[in-house]
Amino acid sequence: MTDLSAFIAGLPKAELHVHIEGTFEPELMYALAQRNKVAFPYDSVEALRGAYRFGNLQDFLDLYYQGMSVLVTEQDFYDLAMAYFRRAAAQAVRHAEIFFDPQGHTERGVPFQTMIDGLWRAKADAEAQFGMSISMILCFLRHLDEASALRTLNEALPWRDRFIGVGLDSSEKGHPPSKFQTVFARARGIGLKAVAHAGEEGPPEYVWEALDLLQVQRIDHGNRALEDERLTARLAREAMPLTVCPLSNLRLCVVNDMTRHPLRRMLQAGLVATINSDDPAYFGGYVNENYSAVQQALDLSRDEIVTLAANSFRAAFIDRAEQQRHLGVLTAYAVG
Repeated sequence: MTDLSAFIAGLPKAELHVHIEGTFEPELMYALAQRNKVAFPYDSVEALRGAYRFGNLQDFLDLYYQGMSVLVTEQDFYDLAMAYFRRAAAQAVRHAEIFFDPQGHTERGVPFQTMIDGLWRAKADAEAQFGMSISMILCFLRHLDEASALRTLNEALPWRDRFIGVGLDSSEKGHPPSKFQTVFARARGIGLKAVAHAGEEGPPEYVWEALDLLQVQRIDHGNRALEDERLTARLAREAMPLTVCPLSNLRLCVVNDMTRHPLRRMLQAGLVATINSDDPAYFGGYVNENYSAVQQALDLSRDEIVTLAANSFRAAFIDRAEQQRHLGVLTAYAVG
């Protein structure tokens, strides 16, 4: 088994599946709780860090939404996003497409503008300081009803130029993509890209629905698509990207052992698989830790790692010239 961690550390890459609220490290969360005088059930960073252990998706989501409660001001959103961009840049992320969850903030009284202004200011500063490019994708919380998603999209329209697409996240079980056909049709109608979480905890049928009913351009996760040969063949034929999150899959028991992760099978099936960190503060690693963990567990080759990084640029919502520029840098790094 070859450890390619040093190679991965400098590997130019894009990150396409990261929830900005999921990059909330305990130190920053605790500091913002203190700064904003938010009632919080943890009396120290160490106590809070101990809560970053959970057995399933719902346990994680309970803590995830609790953490959101300390985000109150524009500066809070700025600080959260800049902390992620700083880490991403240090891990050779050249392009990031971040998810944000407006309903998790507006439903507790934080104005949409407060959130979007903080994120937007961080994006501008990070692009200037780190030389990376950043786009934002507005996600709907699938455990809420479609009416709430439609209200959120309408509320976001004054800032339409600040996000490139819509997504679908939160609890997958019992909340099929079909629940959100109307809001996705509306989003596509105003020129927004469409992505959706599907096939993580939910069945392959959810992936079919995301493709056919929501008409997505990427599937977030998609692990369970491999249970359906016809679906797998379709994903390969259409070069439909999958934004795979190995450490998330392990921590949420989507896989019980990293050596059984389906990533290599995805590559062998000709799928456009990419590696991402999902909610890295909670799942034990940012994008490079995800690359290294799955590379070591599956003994992925250097060429396979380069393919995964190339896939990340091919799957990104960037124009062809920018894509080719990134792929050129990647090729030079790989042969150098």
